[in-house]
Parts: sequence; C-alpha cells; structure tokens
Amino acid sequence: MKAFVAGATGKTGRRIVEELLKRNIPVRALVRDLATVRDSFPPEVELVVGDVLKPDTLTTALGDSTVLLCATGARPSFDVTGPYKVDYEGTRNLVNAAKAHGIEHFVFVSSLCVSRLFHFLNLFGLILVWKKQAEQYLQQSGLTYTIVRPGGLTEAEGTNAVMLSQADTLFDGSIPRAQVAQVCVEALFQPTAHNQIVEVIAEAKAPARPVEELFTSVA
Repeated sequence: MKAFVAGATGKTGRRIVEELLKRNIPVRALVRDLATVRDSFPPEVELVVGDVLKPDTLTTALGDSTVLLCATGARPSFDVTGPYKVDYEGTRNLVNAAKAHGIEHFVFVSSLCVSRLFHFLNLFGLILVWKKQAEQYLQQSGLTYTIVRPGGLTEAEGTNAVMLSQADTLFDGSIPRAQVAQVCVEALFQPTAHNQIVEVIAEAKAPARPVEELFTSVA
C-alpha cells in the first residue's frame, strides 16, 4: 500500500500524513509549492507538486500510489466560488484521476450536515452543497470509497471516545482532527468501510470501542 494525500498541507491533511507514517505506510503528499513546505514534513514523506484544479498535474503526482485520501477544503476568502472550485471541482478532478490510475480505495473527508440545505455554513459559498455534490460524484464513479463526515474540527488531544454513525443521523458534535485522521486511515484496512458514508464525532459519554468494531456497527 502507498498512500496519496491531497490537502496534505491543511490541518487535517497533516494529521492524516502523521497517522499513515505511524502505521509505516509510505506517503506521497500533494503540494502546490514545494519550496514553502519542504521543511514542514518528515524526510520520509515524498512531496509531489500538483494542484487539484489542474487535472493534468494529477496523473504524474499520483505516481505509484495505490490508495488516495482527500482532505482538501476551501479556505475562507472573499471568493464565493471557492467552495465550488475546491470542494467540488477539485474533488471531481481527483476522482477522475484516481479512476484512470486504478486507485484501490478513495477516502474522502466531507462534513457533517451536508444534506441540510438550510445550514449556516452554506452562507459561505454553499460549502456543504458542493461537498455533497462531490460525495455523489465519488459514489457514482465506480471507485471503492469511504466518505468520512466529521463534526466540528478541533485541535484537542482526543481524550473522548469516537462515535461513528450512518449517513444523515448526526447533526451536532465535534471531534479532534487527530481522531478524524485515525478513522480515515483505519478505513483503508476495514472491508466494512468499503462504499460507506460514516459520520463521526467524539463524545465523553460514548463507550470506548475499537475502530474496526465501529465500522462494522454502521455497515
């Protein structure tokens, strides 16, 4: 297994890279500007230059990767088209490249509440609408996928237990990015994660259960 991480320079993407390395999985990390991030990653991470909005760069960037984890996301800006371009168009380009490349498993970090049109996050360029469209494009691609919908992302240490649920059943809650990364990477090893949408939060009152058991419970 060799993992390609899109969105590797983002806060969640970096945690995914860290989690992959903990499991001794070789990583190719997609970056737009090699010079500015070269010293931000451990030397064992293979940095490859490309841009999800430039499809012609993705084929070369994928190289010998066998699985793909996507943690891209539009950053706050005055450009209201950002969510469309990054969250939908960029993901669509990745899906197309992954399919042409024969990627074995595509793990996509989406968001809780993507099915709710009247949500305050849609005030920012319809961000949840475009994430939902990206989910549907991946589902229809024929690729083996896992869609992970986390609650509000935090930088906490992750002392609460992870709670997984089926699509459109959780509408509130938060989770540390490190725990989202753990769920994403564990999905690569769990057959019950194939072609599933899982919603994930962390709660103090949730029983501590192995992640593989959590995936089985929502399959």
